[in-house]
Amino acid sequence: MKPYLSLITLAVTDLDRALRFYRDGLGLPTEGIVGQDVDHGAVVFIDLQPGLKLALFPRDNLCHDAGIASGPPSPSSMSLAHNVGSPEAVDAVMREAEAAGARIVKPAQPTFWGGHAGYFMDPDGHLWEVAWNPAWPLPE
Repeated sequence: MKPYLSLITLAVTDLDRALRFYRDGLGLPTEGIVGQDVDHGAVVFIDLQPGLKLALFPRDNLCHDAGIASGPPSPSSMSLAHNVGSPEAVDAVMREAEAAGARIVKPAQPTFWGGHAGYFMDPDGHLWEVAWNPAWPLPE
C-alpha cells in the first residue's frame, strides 16, 4: 500500500452541532451538510489542504456504513494535530477553539521536545493537539 491520506472522518453525535463548531466556531470552509436526501448519507466535508478533507459523519451512519456496532466514543483512541508557525499561534488557536465550544484538556505550554503545544476536545470528544514544532517548518 502506498500511503496517501485523502479523508479523515470523525464520527459525531449531532451533525448540526459539529457543523457549527467547525464552520462557525473555527472558521473552516464547508458547503454545509450534503447527502440528506439519502438514508444514512448526511455528511459535512471540509477542505483542510490540497488533497485532504475532513468529514463529519453521524456516528450511527458511520457504523451502518462500516457494518459495525456503534460503541461509546473514546478520546484516547487517537488525536489529530494542527501545526502552526509559532508559540503565539498555538495560544491563539487554543483561544479560538475554546471560544467555539471546545474543552481545553491541556493548556498550551512548552514541551519536552522544544516546542509549544496544547490539547482541546471538540464537542464530540475528538482530541486535537495544537503545536508549534521548531524542527518541522510549515510549507509555504
